[in-house]
Amino acid sequence: MSLAVAFTWHVLPFEDLLALVRRAEALGFSAVYVDGDVSLLARRRDVLEGWTLTSSLLARTERIAIGSIRLVTHWNAARLAQAVATQERVTPGRLRFLISVGAQPIDRRFGLPFPPASERIAWLRETLEVLRALWRGEVVTRRGEHVHLEEAWISPPPARRIPIAVAGRGRALLRVVAEQADAWDVNLPPLPSRVAAAAEHLDAACRAAGRDPATIRRSMWIFSRPGWDPADPRLAEEFRRWNPWFGDLPRGEIAEAAVAGEGGECRRRLAALAEALHLDEPVADLSGLEAGEALRALDALAPENNVDPRGWSP
Repeated sequence: MSLAVAFTWHVLPFEDLLALVRRAEALGFSAVYVDGDVSLLARRRDVLEGWTLTSSLLARTERIAIGSIRLVTHWNAARLAQAVATQERVTPGRLRFLISVGAQPIDRRFGLPFPPASERIAWLRETLEVLRALWRGEVVTRRGEHVHLEEAWISPPPARRIPIAVAGRGRALLRVVAEQADAWDVNLPPLPSRVAAAAEHLDAACRAAGRDPATIRRSMWIFSRPGWDPADPRLAEEFRRWNPWFGDLPRGEIAEAAVAGEGGECRRRLAALAEALHLDEPVADLSGLEAGEALRALDALAPENNVDPRGWSP
């Protein structure tokens, strides 16, 4: 099983985060995800800017893939295309490009736009169209509703086709996944009934776009606490704290959505969820853990067989 890991929410200072990423690389995890384009979800110690953090970690590791989410409202499309192409030139094949429309009202403090979700989705569709064209080496003029470019180009264009992963769950965003993405980052709790409903919408969107749904890979962040007792009442509290977007999840379902227990059992649970939900890459979400506990969690979840961290990419 290809297993990735996530450390987010601005809990860790850079030095601890770097040590954990290097440990994940040594243990054979396929990828690490860190904080992305979220201005200030929480005021904790080092609030590290996502793109700078990702680039810095890639520069200080050798094999592991590293990603962090890009939010469409934070970027000019051509600038984003150039940044990704530059990173690809520096660390070929190792950047995980994940993007979506999520935004926070606090973004307004930084002068960032905060339009309604429907506008952000339209913005994402235009951006992805432009990214693909620029990465193909085309000169792009675009006078769209959200993206405006005049004879834009980047050099050098990437030597490979950059895989695009889009995080989402609603019907409108799943249509963008069907039209533009190589991978669907399933932004849902790992419960078969909830994922099945969204997958049906994606299948329908793929049929409308003339695409085989099987060509879209799947990843999912799964809240993981190896070493914790699954019956510990703190587990539900921690789940809600670090997954506020799943606030409507009944307490009784949190036990199914969270992975806890000794390391071997957690690995089996993650593998079972990957099979049941048709995940190409589960992501053990260790967000919120302090450095020491995060290190113990990595050791407990370590894949039994090392995998090529770039094998996920087409």
